[in-house]
Amino acid sequence: MSESDSHDPGSGESGRPAESPRQHVSARVPENVSQGIFSTGAVVLTGSTEIVLDFFQTLGHPSQVAARVVLPMPVLPQLIDALGKNVELYQKQFGEIPEVPGAAPPRQLTMQEIYDELKIPDERLSGSYANGVMIMHNATDFKFDFLTNLYPQPAVSSRIFLSAPQVPRLLKSLQQHLEQMKLRQQGGKPPPAPEEEDPDPDPQES
Repeated sequence: MSESDSHDPGSGESGRPAESPRQHVSARVPENVSQGIFSTGAVVLTGSTEIVLDFFQTLGHPSQVAARVVLPMPVLPQLIDALGKNVELYQKQFGEIPEVPGAAPPRQLTMQEIYDELKIPDERLSGSYANGVMIMHNATDFKFDFLTNLYPQPAVSSRIFLSAPQVPRLLKSLQQHLEQMKLRQQGGKPPPAPEEEDPDPDPQES
């Protein structure tokens, strides 16, 4: 078991605990999550009290959910803020985030269509709980350390690697779901649930 630390947001790699951006966070990293999981994209689902992030892999057949992270709804705006600041830092360091090489314009799918094509292994149906996140990046990838901030020490419950070109899609989807949440809280009629982009395989990300 090792430790994962957040980094100064002004450094070459940035890390930020979404739940407490002004604090230095040191989290235990269990051996079974230390290697992390590489994902080719993500689907965002929201309930009345939680947000679910399904990180999928489309390089194999059938495509499958590689990791499911369950977050309390209040963490959503903090996650968006942390991810948005990491994107800004990335752009200052490396320029605009490149688009997926050779990718056709993504086709919009309903949630039902997406999950008709995605396999969810039984052991991932319940997902891994987290109430915070630390985000880091380099020139090619973003790393998400999802945390359980519980006594006596924070721990990383899921570690996800996502290629940089996939991050703007995730950020946009999170922002759309936040707007839906705000409308529900205000008693307004929310717009239809955001449709997700077709999770096409990206051979450049292997």
